[in-house]
Amino acid sequence: TTNIKQGKIEKMKLSKAVAILPVLLALGGLDLSFGFITPSLRSNFASSMTTKISTRQQSIPRGDRTRRYVSELEKTEEKTAEIIEVPKSMHTEYSHSSETMRNVVSLDPSTYEAALISSWELDPSKQKGFDWEIEKLRRSFAGLKQAPDGSWVRQPSIFDFLVQRGRVSSVGNTQSMDEAPKPVNMADVAILFATNILSSIGFGPALGLSAVPDAVIQKYEGSFLSFISGVLGGDLQTLAGGPLFLLLSKYYQVHGPIFNLSFGPKSFLIVSDPVMARHIIRESNVDDYCKGILAEILEPIMGQGLIPADPATWKVRRRALVPGFHKRWLNTMVNLFGDCGDRLVAELETNERTRKPLDMEEKFCSVTLDIIGKAVFNYDFGSVTKESPIVKAVYRVLREAEHRSSSFIPYWNLPYADKWMGGQVEFRRDMTMLDDILADLINRAVATRSEATVEELEERDNQEDPSLLRFLVDMRGEDITSNVLRDDLMTMLIAGHETTAAMLTWTLFELAKGDPGLLREVQDEVRSIMKGKDRPSYDDLEAMKKLRYCLIEALRLYPEPPVLIRRARKEDTLPAGGSGLSGGIKVLRGTDIFISTWNLHRSPDLWEDPEKFDPTRWERQFRNPGVKGWQGFNPDLTNGLYPNERAADFAFLPFGGGKRKCIGDQFAMLEATVTMSMLINKFDFELVGSPDDVGMKTGATIHTMNGLNMIVKKASEDDKKPKEEWWVMQHLRRGLNTNGRPYSSEEDAAWETSS
Repeated sequence: TTNIKQGKIEKMKLSKAVAILPVLLALGGLDLSFGFITPSLRSNFASSMTTKISTRQQSIPRGDRTRRYVSELEKTEEKTAEIIEVPKSMHTEYSHSSETMRNVVSLDPSTYEAALISSWELDPSKQKGFDWEIEKLRRSFAGLKQAPDGSWVRQPSIFDFLVQRGRVSSVGNTQSMDEAPKPVNMADVAILFATNILSSIGFGPALGLSAVPDAVIQKYEGSFLSFISGVLGGDLQTLAGGPLFLLLSKYYQVHGPIFNLSFGPKSFLIVSDPVMARHIIRESNVDDYCKGILAEILEPIMGQGLIPADPATWKVRRRALVPGFHKRWLNTMVNLFGDCGDRLVAELETNERTRKPLDMEEKFCSVTLDIIGKAVFNYDFGSVTKESPIVKAVYRVLREAEHRSSSFIPYWNLPYADKWMGGQVEFRRDMTMLDDILADLINRAVATRSEATVEELEERDNQEDPSLLRFLVDMRGEDITSNVLRDDLMTMLIAGHETTAAMLTWTLFELAKGDPGLLREVQDEVRSIMKGKDRPSYDDLEAMKKLRYCLIEALRLYPEPPVLIRRARKEDTLPAGGSGLSGGIKVLRGTDIFISTWNLHRSPDLWEDPEKFDPTRWERQFRNPGVKGWQGFNPDLTNGLYPNERAADFAFLPFGGGKRKCIGDQFAMLEATVTMSMLINKFDFELVGSPDDVGMKTGATIHTMNGLNMIVKKASEDDKKPKEEWWVMQHLRRGLNTNGRPYSSEEDAAWETSS
C-alpha cells in the first residue's frame, strides 16, 4: 500500500494490509454473531455493494486539481458508467475479445491506484519477495492488465463474481437501486461483508468507482501492534490514518456531494449537499430518520436522552424540556456564566505572573464543565480550581463516548466486556459513580418539589437554584421518573460540555494566529462596551456583534460535530441539489448516512474563500445559482443574535437543524460569548510555536492534537488601534458599503457628489 503525500509516494509494506484481513474477517464474524448486522442493514449492504454510488462523472472535482481532472473525466465518462458484466473466464493476459473490449476501462492516470502501480513499475528491483506476490494477486483480483501500448486498463475479473454492480445515475439511464439484488440468507450477507472488506483494503473495481481505497490505506505513524489494537477497537481514525472528516473532505473534492464509503463490515452514504441535508433533517417526517448507529453507541451512556432517543420518546422529552430554556432563564444564566468565568480569570491572573504556557483548551473544558454542572443540576464540579475523582470520572466517560462515536465495531457489546476489558471495567465504575451522584441530586430535588405551571416557573426568582433540574421537577403535569430525569441530565452533561469548549478553543486559535488587526478590533469592541466591568450583561452581548460573528465563524470552520449521523427508517429519495446532479438518489431502509458538516461548511460551491477565517462574511449575502435548489446565505434571515441553518439554507449546520436540532443552541452561544468576552477584555494571548503544532483530532468534537498552548499576558491599556479598520475593509474591497451590502442609489449619488 502507499500514501500519496505532497506529491511524493511513500511506500508501506503490503503485508500489513494482508495481516489485518483475518482480523477484520474475525471481527466480522463477531459482528454477525452479536447481531450487529440487522435485517434492515442487510438491505443497506446489498444496495451499497451492488450499486456503489459515485457522482464522479456528473460533478467536477473541487480544489486546485480541477483542471487536471476535467479532460480525464470527459474521456472516461461513458466507459465508467457501464455495468461490469460477470466474466466467463479469467484472463492471464490482456485480451482483445470483442466481449471483453466492451467492458475494458482505461485506468485514470491521476488516481490513487495508478500511482500505486507506477511506484512498482518505476523500480523493477522491488518486484520480488512477498510484497510483490501480494501486489500481483491484488492486480489479478482487480482485473488490472497492461495494454500493448503500455497503458493500464481494468478488465472484468474474478472479483466481479462476488457482486455485480452498476452505478446509481442521476440521469436515470443505468441500473436503479430497486433492481439491485437483495441478500436473502446468511451466505449472501457473508459475501457482501467479504466484498466490503476487500474493497476497504484496496481490492476490486471499487477503486475506480467510489471513494473507498485510501480511506483505509493511509500511512500509519506508529507500531504495528498499536495499529492492530486500533483495528480491534474499531477505531476509524486509526484505520483512516487521520481524522475521518478530513478524508471525507478529500473524497468530496474528487467524487462530489454524494458517495459511498466502506469501512470493513460497515458501509455509509456520505452526503455533502445542502439540499439533501435539508431534506433529511427538516423536510422529511421526524419518523423517517433516526440517529442510527449513534443511538446504538450512546444508549448505554445517555439512555433515552434527546440525542439517542427513538422518535416517539424524543417527541415526549423535547416537549418537556423546551420550556425550560425560556428567555428569563437564559438571562439568569448570563450571571451564572459570569460567576464561572470569574474563576477562570483569577486562574489566568495567577499564571500571568509566571508567564508559563497554559493549555487553553484544557481551561475551556474546565470552565464549561463547571457551567453545565451549575446550570443543569445545581452541582459545583469546581474543575477550574481542583481535580476531584468525580471530574476525572466525567472526563473518562466523555473520552469513552467519543471513542465509541468513531468506532465501527461495538466492542462494548461483547459478553461480559465490563468485567474483563480494562477500559470497560473503568467505564462501568465511572458510570456507577456519576449515576449515584445524579440519583442523589434528583432525589433531593423531588423531595423539595414545589409544583407550578410553566408560566409561574418562568416568573419565579431562581437565585437560589436556577438549574434546569429544578424547573423539570417542579413543572406541573410533568410525569417525572428518576430514569427519565437521569437520561436527560446525562445527555446535557455529555453533549453540552465539550462542544462549547471546542468552539472557544478554535475561536481563540484563529484570533491568535490571524491578522492582528482583527483581534485588536474585537478587543476594542468588547472593552468599549464593558467599560471597565469584569463581566457583560445580556444587553452587552447584543452589542458585541464582532465577537459573536467570530464565534460563529469558528463554528463554520470547526463544526461540532463534523459529521451528523442518521439512518433511514424507510425507503426515501434524496433530491438532487449539488452542482452536476440531476434527478434523485434512492435510499433504502436501513441505510446509514453521514451528513458531512465539515464539507458543507468549507465547500467552495457554498462559501466565498471557504478556508479563510472571515467573520465579516456573516454580514454579506452569498448565493451560487450552480447549486440547484439552494437559496444561499441571506443575513436578513438571521433570527436572533446568531446566524443559523435557515439563514444559510442548510449549508451551515452548527447545531444540526430541523425537528431534532439541539435545544441548547442559544445557551451554548451565550455561554461562549460571555466567557470569551471576559478573557479578551482582560488578557492578550500569544500562541506558543506555530499553528501547525496545534494539530487536529476528532471524537464527538474536533479537538487539538497537542493542546492550545499559549502565553497569557495582561492586556496593555496603551494599545493603539490599527490605522486601517480591518472589519470595514473586508467589505470595501468587495465593492460593498461598510455594512457589507450593495451601495444604495442614495449612497451612489452621495459618492458621485463628493467626487
